Amino acid sequence: MSQHEQGWSSEIEKILSDTKQVEAFKALRWTGSYWDYLKLVEEDPRLLRNAHQRLYDMILSYGTKEYIDAKKPIIHYNFFDDPDDGGRDAIFGLDIPLMKLVSVFKSAAKGYGADKRVILLHGPVGSSKSTIVRLIKKGLESYSRKPEGRLYTYSWKLKEPILFEGKPLLGEGVTEVACPMNEEPLKLLPKELRDPILAKINAGRSSEDALRIEGELNPFCRFIYGVLLDHYGGDYRKVLENVVVKRMEISEKNRAGVATFQPKDEKNQDSTELTGDLNYRKIAMFGSDSDPRAFNFDGEFNVANRGLIEFIEVLKLDVAFLYDLLGASQEHKIKPKKFAQTDIDEVIIGHTNEPEYRKLQNNEFMEALRDRTIKIDIPYITKWTEEIRVYKKDYNTERVKGKHIAPHTLEMAAMWAVLTRLEDPSKANLTLMQKLKLYDGRSLPGFTEDNIKELRKEAKREGLDGISPRYIQDKISNALVSNEANSINPFIVLNELEGGLKNHSLIANEDLKKRLREILTLVRQEYEDIVKNEVQRAISADEDSITKLCSNYIDAVKAYTQKEKVKNKFTGQYEEPDEKFMRSIESKIDIPESRKDDFRREIMNYIGALAVEGKTFNYKTNERLHKALELKLFEDQKDSIKLTNLVSNVVDKETQQKIDVVKERLIRNFGYNDESATDVLNFVASIFARGDVKDKS
Repeated sequence: MSQHEQGWSSEIEKILSDTKQVEAFKALRWTGSYWDYLKLVEEDPRLLRNAHQRLYDMILSYGTKEYIDAKKPIIHYNFFDDPDDGGRDAIFGLDIPLMKLVSVFKSAAKGYGADKRVILLHGPVGSSKSTIVRLIKKGLESYSRKPEGRLYTYSWKLKEPILFEGKPLLGEGVTEVACPMNEEPLKLLPKELRDPILAKINAGRSSEDALRIEGELNPFCRFIYGVLLDHYGGDYRKVLENVVVKRMEISEKNRAGVATFQPKDEKNQDSTELTGDLNYRKIAMFGSDSDPRAFNFDGEFNVANRGLIEFIEVLKLDVAFLYDLLGASQEHKIKPKKFAQTDIDEVIIGHTNEPEYRKLQNNEFMEALRDRTIKIDIPYITKWTEEIRVYKKDYNTERVKGKHIAPHTLEMAAMWAVLTRLEDPSKANLTLMQKLKLYDGRSLPGFTEDNIKELRKEAKREGLDGISPRYIQDKISNALVSNEANSINPFIVLNELEGGLKNHSLIANEDLKKRLREILTLVRQEYEDIVKNEVQRAISADEDSITKLCSNYIDAVKAYTQKEKVKNKFTGQYEEPDEKFMRSIESKIDIPESRKDDFRREIMNYIGALAVEGKTFNYKTNERLHKALELKLFEDQKDSIKLTNLVSNVVDKETQQKIDVVKERLIRNFGYNDESATDVLNFVASIFARGDVKDKS
């Protein structure tokens, strides 16, 4: 073996010998007697939490962050960032709906009534409903493997051969059988003993945080328990000696504690999928179809016990299934065929789209389900920066190899998506684009946080209509695959988005298509403004020139405010401050003639305050002045660069050198590559050629 291979092998051995991992895997395989388990409960009573309590604690275990949005305190639950899986299923921009959802979980955990309801996530297609449930399921699986999320179940392991009606109790050659519904081991205690034990455990707890063990054993375990109780003359302690307690690991793959049910067509729907079915092979073994040993308690409700069951498109369920769902939610009971009602302990969560929910509202036969449902709206994201995060998660340098995504490509796609979801503002002085920026936390003159609250309040269905993120992702993927260039830019993606509207399966209304195209025009105009501004900044990014320009301006302003004269560097004569020069800078940020004195005094006061603190003034610390200086320098330099010559492809050597400097700044400061920088310069050059350049504040 070579030295390299030996080093490689030793590294693998190190990984395999990680003591923490070894101990963690050992802990997951813990088994013990019933009495061992009672000691564990005494040490950590949280082992007895029910499904709702464990789910709520799991979410809280990841911590929270609080922030204020338009004067409204918002709690962000870190769990929904999907930290355990590197953010793969992270939820963005939905903190308010998630707050409502966690509030329902909290109510259920405290036994306030939400534990007897079906939690229904309602919203348009692609609004993260399935992702939220998938994340919760993954979270429960992970939490059950952590010390603070431990839970236990049991199996029957007979200490001696025991017969029932002349046959082995557990079946021929079978020595151990697991509880088919992974029930809490304390349910094996008679209620007369269970209650005082719980009273002792809950002595220091408030009634709302009390640990509860409700319901009785499932039919199979009740049958085995009864036979053993008869065998031992009623001594329940001897019965419990035939019990082995095991650590339970919630796992959807292993069908333990998590289950998913998806409706099929009416011909193939069978309610036994939810509550279990007869095992005909075992009927021959045990002699009766009403013997619980001949029944498979493996329906989705049985499997989900102690955890969570997800109903995909829950409102498409056949009526026969709905009866099972009503009993499971309200009574925490299910009815397996030929057996008494069976207790369950699980969170029931479903999700549905808008058309199906409307049917529920209009169907009087579904009134019982409506009454036992807590609806949580999961809308589309209406905050631009959060929508951008959705696409940056999938389209970044790590995941997209060999293709450069030009700056603002994902931002413009996200802008269009969010604009389609916003309702037109009722205020005449507010545009849809301005509304998007207000929602995104930007400030606009004349609008306060109270205005934002008012806008959100009056828009009843905002986020429940519009374009799905899936559509955007599909079109970005198309652009990446079909475009031969080494980079894609906003125009390529916006053209894909527009072209796809012709065949969009969910948009048949021509008026709606027209509105969506009009919004695309708004986005293109916004992009033009952004790239013009970037090119302007790249052209005027000469720090020495800006510093010199700033120095001249400050000298002039100082002289003006102190009613002094300025020494002309060329003639040596003292002259009045150059008013035309000062106004040429101030006008770039829309300082009106009537406010020029205020602005100049503001600048001098700012410089004075810095001097008192022993600090030196730098134009970069004053955002408005910095922008004005950049725009002024751009105006002075743009003619010398002759960018418009790019359109005609007639560029002399000196001009080309200046253009290359600008291109290098675009690459270094704004994230372009050579191809996309050339594209954006050509685009802005075409605007200059039309005489279309406008200064922006």
